[in-house]
Amino acid sequence: MDTDKDATADSPKALWTSANIVTCIRIALVPVWLAAAEAVAPSDGSAFSAGAFGVALLFVAISLTDKLDGYLARSRHEITTFGKFLDPIADKLSVVTALCFLLESGMTSSWVLFIVIAREFLVSGLRMVVASKGVVIAASNLGKWKTATTMIAICGLLLTRCLPAGSFSLGLTTLSEVLLLIAIVFTAWSGIDYFIKCWPYVMEDA
Repeated sequence: MDTDKDATADSPKALWTSANIVTCIRIALVPVWLAAAEAVAPSDGSAFSAGAFGVALLFVAISLTDKLDGYLARSRHEITTFGKFLDPIADKLSVVTALCFLLESGMTSSWVLFIVIAREFLVSGLRMVVASKGVVIAASNLGKWKTATTMIAICGLLLTRCLPAGSFSLGLTTLSEVLLLIAIVFTAWSGIDYFIKCWPYVMEDA
């Protein structure tokens, strides 16, 4: 991407690019999704719940917009500083909100939420430290794998809420829990990897 396009993308007139609009819509949908999730009862085990299915589909749509805004930003040369700031916030907000709901519903452990939030605090703090030294640590593929597996696991767990009891529901629940465990491993691993990369800069003044 050339500097002219970057400058255009970061100009005030170009703040509301298509990619940034999609990201803002994603953020706005998170509390809407939470309200719907808390209002709709899951399946009682004997019948399919259309309401819970709709809740799961809405979260799937929210998850997919992460790919959409990234594609729009790159394909239209609309990568902006505002977008770089907003996109990770949208990701974290949707994941943490969904995990809080699953915890409230008794479908996940408080340890899952603790590890996710602790990792974000750690990485955010390290980013501020290294940024003050004029250093940018490139994101690794671990972060992408972490986000992908977490989103898929959450979508799977939400889908189990609409299914009647049976072997398919049990299998989907087991698969989703395994994926969530893998996601937590990626979460911790990516946090440790980022810490190791930042440590030399943290210790420069020691």
